[in-house]
Amino acid sequence: MRAISATTGTSRPLGAVFVLAALLLLSACKGGGEGSAEAKDKEDKGPEAVPVEVAAASRRPIAASYTGTAPLEPRAESQVVAKTSGVALNVMVEEGQMVRAGQPLVRLDPDRATLQAAQSAAQMRKLEANYKRSQTLAAQQLVSANDLDQLKYDLENARAVNRLANLELSYANVVAPISGVIASRSIKTGNFVQINTPIFRIVDDSRLEATLNVPERELATLKAGLPVVLVVDALPGKIFRGTVDRIAPVVDSGSGTFRVISTFDGSGVLQPGMFGRIKIDYDQRANALVIPRNALLDDEGDTAVFMVRGGKAVRVPVKLGYMDGEWAEVRGGVKEGEQVVTAGKVALRDGTPVQLIGQGAPKKAVAAAPAKAEGKKQ
Repeated sequence: MRAISATTGTSRPLGAVFVLAALLLLSACKGGGEGSAEAKDKEDKGPEAVPVEVAAASRRPIAASYTGTAPLEPRAESQVVAKTSGVALNVMVEEGQMVRAGQPLVRLDPDRATLQAAQSAAQMRKLEANYKRSQTLAAQQLVSANDLDQLKYDLENARAVNRLANLELSYANVVAPISGVIASRSIKTGNFVQINTPIFRIVDDSRLEATLNVPERELATLKAGLPVVLVVDALPGKIFRGTVDRIAPVVDSGSGTFRVISTFDGSGVLQPGMFGRIKIDYDQRANALVIPRNALLDDEGDTAVFMVRGGKAVRVPVKLGYMDGEWAEVRGGVKEGEQVVTAGKVALRDGTPVQLIGQGAPKKAVAAAPAKAEGKKQ
């Protein structure tokens, strides 16, 4: 009895081992089949579509332009200096005040100049009387011709001295040499002013100028009278318009540039010293085929864009014309209405599947999204 029980107890574990091995084999075969099916599905599906933004080639006016930066300068500016010395008795204008040419600005002490003018006038009258008597005596041959000529020259000299004294007296009233605004004032009433001392600065801000140093290759395209658009950093959102006033007739041999001067109406808004961004339009096309400038690829070599054809990205070389702000004119390679990629270009290669943003998502991805959300809730 013990021997039979021993034999039976040994056979049971061996059977369990064989059953377990069979189950593992079946499980492996089943798992391998499922993995192969998933891989096959992925191969059939292909690479995932890259989301991109597109824009259609369209027609609009476009302009060829030259852009640059320059500070604004007044068309006329004057540093007013004292032409004589004296105490400032009355300062008649303040900073920011508009003045006209010839308007008095300050009155200096005229006492010394007045006395000098009176002295020279007296000497002049004395010589005039002497010369008149000498002419009468000369007619009677009582005065020599040499003495008469000497009196004549002395009289002319006295008249010149008198005119000079009167001119110095007029300098006591300092007047504006040009019309404009008082930009700075350097004296106050009661100050002693030395001759040739700057006391006022007047700026004519009715017309402002901006000077661009333009490369010589643009010499044939820029002409006087062309329209100019100005934007200044100090006045964001505002656009000012002017014209090309004049162009330097020579090219600077050192820098290879020539000067283009544009003028703008000051109108109390623009101020001298403001920094301006300038655009000069020298040609226009009313019905040009354009695409957004950000559709252009940054690759070296030929200029190209990615177009969407049959749900895939296709790299297409293009021939460009004028560039105007955010638009680029296309002269070849793209037709009107064709879609070019404007965002998502970095991840694209020729033939990459694309998904247009805003035109629906793949059905499989939409269906999988709720299941993923439910899994998170569990």
